[in-house]
Amino acid sequence: MIEPGKKVVVAMSGGVDSSVAAALLKEQGCEVVGMTMQIWDYSKFTDEHGESFGSCCSLDDVYDARRVAESLDIPFYVVNFEKQFEKQVIDRFCDDYFNGRTPNPCVICNQVLKFEILLRRALELQADYLVTGHYAQLVEEKGALALRKGQDRNKDQTYFLYTLTPEQMQYVRFPLGGMTKEEVRGHATRLGLKVAEKAESQDICFVPDGDYVRFLEEQRGPGTMNGDIVHVGGKTLGQHQGTC
Repeated sequence: MIEPGKKVVVAMSGGVDSSVAAALLKEQGCEVVGMTMQIWDYSKFTDEHGESFGSCCSLDDVYDARRVAESLDIPFYVVNFEKQFEKQVIDRFCDDYFNGRTPNPCVICNQVLKFEILLRRALELQADYLVTGHYAQLVEEKGALALRKGQDRNKDQTYFLYTLTPEQMQYVRFPLGGMTKEEVRGHATRLGLKVAEKAESQDICFVPDGDYVRFLEEQRGPGTMNGDIVHVGGKTLGQHQGTC
C-alpha cells in the first residue's frame, strides 16, 4: 500500500496494467508521474499497409501511454534508453544465441533498464517509489521485503523480477499484485481508460515478426547463422541457413 501524498513514478508501457496502476494511485491521492522508456526504433517493423506488428513497447504503445497520462492529467515523460538497450539487451541476446545459450532479454531489460536506470531517474525526480504494472507482490518477512507471486497465478511475473535487490525493493511497488487480470480490466473500464480492452503482447519487442534468424543476421552479418548438418558418425550431410 502506498500512502496518499507520496510521489510515484509509474513506468507506463501503454498497456492496461501500467495504465490502471497509474490511475488507481492518482485516485488514491498520490502525486503520479508517468514515464515511458523509448528503447528501440520500430519504424521498419510495419506490414504492407504501414501498420506496426503490434509488439510491446512499440511507438503505438508510447502514444497510448501518453494518451492515458493526458486523460489522468499527470506529467508524462518519454526517456530515450536506446543506446543502453542496444548494449545491455540486444548485444547480450545475440551473444547468447551464438554461444549456444537461450537468452531471456525481458529479464535483462527489467534488471538493468527498469530497476537500475529508470529507478535512478525516478529517484532523481525525488519520487518515493517507482511503480510498475507487474503481477507480483512484495511482502515483509522477518523485517525485510521478499518477492512473492501475485494473486493471479495465471499472470505470475516474478520470473522477470528475481534479480531485484533488497535495496531496490525499498523503492519499488507493484500495486496490481493483489488483483486478477479480470479485476484490472474492470478498473480500466470503470476509470474510462481507452486501453481497457487492449490486447496483450508476449512477443520479444525487438523481433515483432518472430523471425529470429533475420534479426540475428541483420545484427551480426548475412550468413552468420549458416552451418553444417553433421551425422552422429561425423559425415557432413548438408548445410542449413540458421534456426532458432
